[in-house]
Amino acid sequence: MADFFDTFAIASSGLSAERTRLTTIASNMANARTTRTAEGGPYQRLIPSFEAESLDPFGHALDAASSRVKVADVTRDTAPPRRVYDPKHPDAGPDGFVAYPDINVMEEMVDMMTAQRAYDANANVIEAARTMAMTAIGIGK
Repeated sequence: MADFFDTFAIASSGLSAERTRLTTIASNMANARTTRTAEGGPYQRLIPSFEAESLDPFGHALDAASSRVKVADVTRDTAPPRRVYDPKHPDAGPDGFVAYPDINVMEEMVDMMTAQRAYDANANVIEAARTMAMTAIGIGK
């Protein structure tokens, strides 16, 4: 049966997943104009993917239906780089074009705000569960 510990586990997994999402967004924004990487070529945008992980698939119906979130993978975007004409840039090709990462900073900002809201929501769940647990303990006195 689901209890406060399950609630804490679910919400804390959400906090962890959103922290990973915020980290990848920060990396994407910081490297939006990086034209050289160790692998060669421009930086490629990072994309985290999440998946549900059952709390207890063999338990009660609520336990089987409740899921934590986990980061399944962080992949690199396969979109081709943006080509910008800048013949004076040190990374310009013979045609004068520079390959920049295909990162839209405005989209990254929207993703960042969404991740922040999800992080806040999970933190509020933990605080509400803590308050409920403390109230329940107080009833027993």
